[in-house]
This record gives sequence, C-alpha cells and structure tokens, in this order.
Amino acid sequence: MRTAQLHLESSLNQSNSSRQAPSRILMTADCVGGVWNYSLDLAEALAEFGVQVALATMGPRPSQKQREQAARISTLKLFESDYKLEWMDSPWADVDAAGIWLLDLARNLLPEVVHLNSYTHAGLPWNAPVVVVAHSCVKSWWKAVKSGPVPPVFAEYTRRVSDGLCHADLLIAPTNAMLNAIDQNYEHSVPAKVIPNGCFRTQYSPAAKMDFILTAGRLWDEAKGLPLLERIAPKLRWPIYAAGENRHPSGSQARLRNIHLLGHLDNEKLAGYLGAASIYAAPALYEPFGLTVLEAALSGCALVLSAISSFRENWNDAALLIPADDHDEWCTALDRLSSDRDLRLALARKARDRAVELQPQEIGSRYFNIYCEVLAKHGSPNRENFGR
Repeated sequence: MRTAQLHLESSLNQSNSSRQAPSRILMTADCVGGVWNYSLDLAEALAEFGVQVALATMGPRPSQKQREQAARISTLKLFESDYKLEWMDSPWADVDAAGIWLLDLARNLLPEVVHLNSYTHAGLPWNAPVVVVAHSCVKSWWKAVKSGPVPPVFAEYTRRVSDGLCHADLLIAPTNAMLNAIDQNYEHSVPAKVIPNGCFRTQYSPAAKMDFILTAGRLWDEAKGLPLLERIAPKLRWPIYAAGENRHPSGSQARLRNIHLLGHLDNEKLAGYLGAASIYAAPALYEPFGLTVLEAALSGCALVLSAISSFRENWNDAALLIPADDHDEWCTALDRLSSDRDLRLALARKARDRAVELQPQEIGSRYFNIYCEVLAKHGSPNRENFGR
C-alpha cells in the first residue's frame, strides 16, 4: 500500500472534532450507466450529514424517470447538459464547453468540495478541493476487451486524464483492481483510496424465485461479455433474460437473438426482475466494480461471474468465478445451478451476506470523512447560500 494512502487512513482515524465539515458539494455524473445510481445513493446518504449536492450531468439527458428519482432527494439539485462525455468519439470540443459550464455553476453555487465522476475536468481552476472517482477508463477497458496495443487515437485522452489526475486532491476507486489500472495507465502522484460502492438494501430483496437467469447492464458494451451468453443460451436448461440499453450512444446496436431482451428498465422494474431471478450471470471482460452484481446479491440471486480481478476481490467464495472465455465451463456452471436448488440457495446466501456489508450509509460516512479531510488541507472556501 502506498505511503500516501497509509497517511490518509491514519488521518481519517483521528478525532473529527476539529475538522471543517462541508455542506455543499458539486458532483458530476452521466445517465448512461451505474454512475447515475451511485450518485443518487451517495447524495441520499450524504443528506444524513447535512450535505447538499448539486448534480451536474453530461452525456444523454436524464429520462423522465431519472428526473423523478432525483426530485425525491430533497438535498439534491439537478443541473442537466448534453455535452459529450470524455470517453465518446471526438469529444474534446464538448468537454471544453462542459468545463466552462461547470465553472459557471461553481461560481454561482460556491461548492466547498468538487466531486468528479470523470477525470479531465479536475484540471480546471476550481476554488475548492477536487475529489476524482475512477469508475472506469478507456485505456484499461481497451486492454481488457480488445487485442493489440492501445491505438494512437487515445493519446489525447491519456494526456487529459493524466493532467486531470495531477490536479486532483484525492483519487478514489471502488476496487483495488481499478486503482491499479489507473496507476498502470496514467502518470500521476495524487493520494488514493478505495471505497467500495453500495446501494440501498430496502430497494433490493429476494422475492418468489423463478426459473430464469438474468444479466443486466449496457448490453452494447463489448466488455459485458454478452456474446458468450448469446452463444450458450440455446444449450441451457433455463432461459436468459437481459435488462439494459442495447443501443450504443453512437447509434449502433448489439445483435442478440438467443437472449430475451427486456430493454432499459427503471430501478423499480429492475429490482422486480432481480428479486425473481434465481441466477445472475455476468461474464464481463472488464468491470471495475459491478453495481448490478451487488444489487443481484442483495436480491437473493446466486452469482456466476467471470474470474476477473475486481470480481475476485469482491466476491471470492461468494460466487462461482469462471474464466470469461470458457464457454463449456459457463454452460456446466449455469446448468448445475439451475438443477441443484440446495447449491443455488447456499450460493445466494453467501452472496447476500457479502452484499449487506456494503451499505450506503457507511459509504456516506466514508465520503463525508474524505470531504472533511481534503477541505481541511485545502482551506475553507466561501460559505454562502447554496444554489443562490
């Protein structure tokens, strides 16, 4: 473990009495994947500490359902844009324009801490400490999913991510696997810490289980490993259902014929399917954390996951972990679970026990402590009305 991380852990164990406590956070997010749910759960958990969150979204605008989700959190204000995200094709004009927009928001809102769920905007001239959370990155995705070296087209992305990290006050990742990926792919010396993701347990719970296998996520993302499930589905005892958007933001669409597509589901509907599913399968080639895996575990699903480093880190001994390219072993494991109820229930209990350790209230406390730490080191920004 690095010296900077040890120092940070030591500091967080000290008394909180003398620390400055933030009441206003500017947080960025997108509405494409798990970052949206992560941001809302964190905002709700931070409300327990009197923290108000301004959530600035980029990429595709929130759906009406997502707006309704955000509106239910009284301590959250939603600010929308449709600027391209930094991992999209030819994004840099939009990324620069988004930076101007974010700085304008900061001048009006006067946040005491800036929490970025992306990288490049950390290099902006903020008047507040900056916490960057590494949910994924293009280079580590490419190395996990594609063959051959990372192409030169990613040189500007690499430069901007490295520059952003060098200006951050703290880097957070949901797993050691993701933190190691950042260290291997970008030049930086920012202190770092791992905080696992969490979700509210009340929304996800077991229901009457049915005979089907579920997978979920961005179905267009090659990293999710859907081709494996598509190939083995006709050989399995039970059908496979897939929840999630099947159309890439660029317009392309994954072709899946052997899997029952449910389309994009709001959180309530997805929770219903997770509660009913007996098995959750995630043959991912790349997954820095896997928030839906956590939701599936809370919902009483037996987990069958690829044996990638992040899944081993979180679910070792609580899931069947299988190499992502071993089609025969995936067939064997899924059929074995579908025919052995006792094994299925035992595995589901282990997964749920592991999942309940990751509570959003605990995560709210850990992030609040982090904000206090970086705020104390940075100095106190102006304290005026939030959202004036």
